[in-house]
Amino acid sequence: MSKRLISMIIITTASMWAFTGCADGSDKTSEEVTTTEPVSESTQSSTTAKTIDWSIMESGESPADLADYDYPFALDSPNVRDYAEYFKVDNATAQHNLTVSMASNEALSKVLDQVSDSYTSHELTDSKEMKLIIHTTPDVAASSYDYVLADDFAKGLVLPIVIQPDGVKDDE
Repeated sequence: MSKRLISMIIITTASMWAFTGCADGSDKTSEEVTTTEPVSESTQSSTTAKTIDWSIMESGESPADLADYDYPFALDSPNVRDYAEYFKVDNATAQHNLTVSMASNEALSKVLDQVSDSYTSHELTDSKEMKLIIHTTPDVAASSYDYVLADDFAKGLVLPIVIQPDGVKDDE
């Protein structure tokens, strides 16, 4: 339980860094969102013990129309401009990514409930193809899902989630 709390604190801190323009990130982000249909592809052997039940993840929300979405950050706000400059993306991408990253704990907590002790780390990518990548131990099947955020802050925005069973958990 303490490891889950620590991981949630880490993502909250990272979200706040992104919000203030002080985060370091990778080079993947998204400005275009598609559907909420789960895409579950397992490249693991038949000995994989855990699979993510994406039906538990469904928020009940429909994807928003990004053409007229009312973001909580103004397109020309200092936070959006700083994010865009730091991650070398346009302001519209920065506006979208800031909003989604601030709301990502909603989806992360639901996945952590399912992967529990198999969780090793996670990351949010910061470019045109924003994704929440959750690294797990090899006993979890690789899969992906487009999660539609339900919280009012980012209601209807889609956060692609990727499960990558490429981590090794230390028993510290």
